[in-house]
Amino acid sequence: MIVVTGATGNVGRPLVQVLLEAGEEVTALSRRPEGEEAGVRYRQADLADPASLKPVLDGADALFLLIAGDGAELDPGEILDVVKAAGVRRVVLLSSVNVGTRPGFVAGGLLRAFEEAVERSGLEWTVLRPGGFGSNACLWAEPVRAYRTVTAPFGDVGLPVVDPADIAEVAAAALREGGHSGRTYVLTGPAAISPREQARVIGDVLGEPVRFTEITRAEARAQMTRFMPEAAVDGTLDILGEPSADEQQVSPAVEQVLGRAPRPFAAWAGRNADAFR
Repeated sequence: MIVVTGATGNVGRPLVQVLLEAGEEVTALSRRPEGEEAGVRYRQADLADPASLKPVLDGADALFLLIAGDGAELDPGEILDVVKAAGVRRVVLLSSVNVGTRPGFVAGGLLRAFEEAVERSGLEWTVLRPGGFGSNACLWAEPVRAYRTVTAPFGDVGLPVVDPADIAEVAAAALREGGHSGRTYVLTGPAAISPREQARVIGDVLGEPVRFTEITRAEARAQMTRFMPEAAVDGTLDILGEPSADEQQVSPAVEQVLGRAPRPFAAWAGRNADAFR
């Protein structure tokens, strides 16, 4: 059995589907579990309460570990102790490329602690470090629906955003197959794409133009601090506006693991066109 935390999110949801299609038995964990589905046990658990994991890990061979929110209340070592005591053999951690590229990034501190904890755990472990998600474009859904407009800073700065479906497929491979233990995979899309180009792609999918309006860093910061801690906002804007060479580099990991090229942003936009209509 494979246990998936964050099972209702952008990566967890497609991961559950990939595992089901592969014939795996899945236990899907979230703080607010959804309805039942053939082949899936939906259970409630909270990583802030490691004891709540014990019953849902019973009989599990592998765990997909996703840290939601700022995770300030989480104890990586305690969580991994519970996982190991439950008899789980293999853990796949969803981390972030910024753990490697920006050691001082405040928002990456907890993920760095989890990486260190899984490496010390004695389990078979794999760390996934994706770059920016293509699904972050969902933040533009409302203005695109209402005004056919995308508003963002750094309009012509490109990053190789990754499709969450690709992250899910790589995670499934690491959970199910040998050969991935002790590996850290940086996951990106096939090419850098700027916000202006993303807006154009969304327009192509919709069959009508989507206008791009560039805003200043200060304007973007004022918007983002409404739902993100200030330190995380500043670090994120640094990455979006002045990415390092490593952050702009296309990684070969998706193709190495899956035997195919990563999906372009257009593929994500096409599957999610209804969000923008």
